[in-house]
Amino acid sequence: MSLIGKEVAEFKANAYHKGKFIEVSSEDFKGQWSVVCFYPADFTFVCPTELEDLQEQYAELKKLGVEVYSVSTDTHFTHKAWHDHSPAIGKIEYIMIGDPSHQLSLAFDVLDEEQGLAQRGTFIIDPDGVVQALEINADGVGRDASTLLDKIRAAQYIRKHPGEVCPAKWKEGAETLKPSLDLVGKI
Repeated sequence: MSLIGKEVAEFKANAYHKGKFIEVSSEDFKGQWSVVCFYPADFTFVCPTELEDLQEQYAELKKLGVEVYSVSTDTHFTHKAWHDHSPAIGKIEYIMIGDPSHQLSLAFDVLDEEQGLAQRGTFIIDPDGVVQALEINADGVGRDASTLLDKIRAAQYIRKHPGEVCPAKWKEGAETLKPSLDLVGKI
């Protein structure tokens, strides 16, 4: 069953952020846009390339009012160790949530139960805590964080402009569509 249009389940988890351990909860997703990026494990191969790429987009995401959360089934202690020892991960300024209990991975339906690891899932969550977009990739397929920017801009636009929709390849400032009987069969 899809999580699109559903509110994020209540949770509390420990995280690593800017040299400190913090607690994160589902309440943190409310009042702002959020991106939650699940990945299989710390100290691996594709994962640091993805998280570093996400960091490269972080300033632009912040300009859009978005907070970023990465999540793996590792502990927040492991996140700190990885942050302290990896040049790529050492750059990360966003929140790194530990999910050793698999609570979040199960709630977001990205847990590979055989391996006990999260799949590569990306979720865009609106200020009401509702999932607006998601993407899940196979373990060997890394993600491109730059694609998040247009998706978030489109989601923010339609939130502010009910009754309009953004067509494929929509860019900020481009024309949108207003679904109506007049458009049926004419696009």
